[in-house]
Amino acid sequence: MSDFRKLGDGMYAAPQITASDISEAKALGVTLVINNRPEGEADDQTPGPEIEQAAHDAGMNYVAIPITMPTLSVGHVDAMAEALGGATGPVLAYCRSGTRSTLLWSLAQAKSGRDPDSIAEAAAAAGYDVSPVREAMDALAAGN
Repeated sequence: MSDFRKLGDGMYAAPQITASDISEAKALGVTLVINNRPEGEADDQTPGPEIEQAAHDAGMNYVAIPITMPTLSVGHVDAMAEALGGATGPVLAYCRSGTRSTLLWSLAQAKSGRDPDSIAEAAAAAGYDVSPVREAMDALAAGN
């Protein structure tokens, strides 16, 4: 069974998934899979194109927004917000541990005006700590 962690209504984060995890995501109603992991980050990761094909075969959309903490930018936040805004149902975002996906989701949520405290609480309930980006969340929520 996969480690899909619910961040909120219609939003899940997960550690690295495999093509076989797509059927579980489909059962949850997921319509969009977001890959936040750079290709080749580790020898044991399932390649993004394999996940993409499985998602498409299951009737889901797929988008890659690969990030690392040193390269995280406003452009990544905008891409995540756009992907989330265009989703027609639940979303599953994944990376190595689910942390980067959660951090990027948190920033996109803050940029859309959601309260940073409620974002942090939702992430914590799923087992993720957003403190590395909390200052940026507060700034985005304030419109800065």
